[in-house]
Amino acid sequence: MKIILGLFISLYVFLSLPGLTLEKGKWSFVKTDEYCYIGSLAIATDLSPDKNRGEFYILVYKNIGSPETIVQIEAGYNYKIGPEIIVKIDKGEYNFYTTEDLPSASWTNDDNKVIFAMKKGLELTVTGKSSRGTVTNDIYTLKGFTASYNKLIEDC
Repeated sequence: MKIILGLFISLYVFLSLPGLTLEKGKWSFVKTDEYCYIGSLAIATDLSPDKNRGEFYILVYKNIGSPETIVQIEAGYNYKIGPEIIVKIDKGEYNFYTTEDLPSASWTNDDNKVIFAMKKGLELTVTGKSSRGTVTNDIYTLKGFTASYNKLIEDC
């Protein structure tokens, strides 16, 4: 697994704090001394508002000076372990997975392909199944993604 443990833990702790710097329908860029990320909150979800759910968002992050970029999706609930999480970008489909160590987040083994599709796409939909069996569909806009991604690559 290509997740860099130190970065992973730092991002998870930082992003779980109140005052998250992400916005609905916009791609935000954040740079620290060790890493950078871009991210966005979903513009829509099919989960009923009466259901209990934490923050859900998508990130692309990297260590400063490293060429590797990683796509991470936070569900706001624990995914069911086993079933793949499906990410649709326009007409393309990509498989994501979760782990028992952090079941509220998901990653892919095809980061470069997903990022390429995100740069070309208009909309991204995440379909996941919670540990209780509830299926959710979260929709993100990709408008502004390419400009934010280019900033991530240039400034980090």
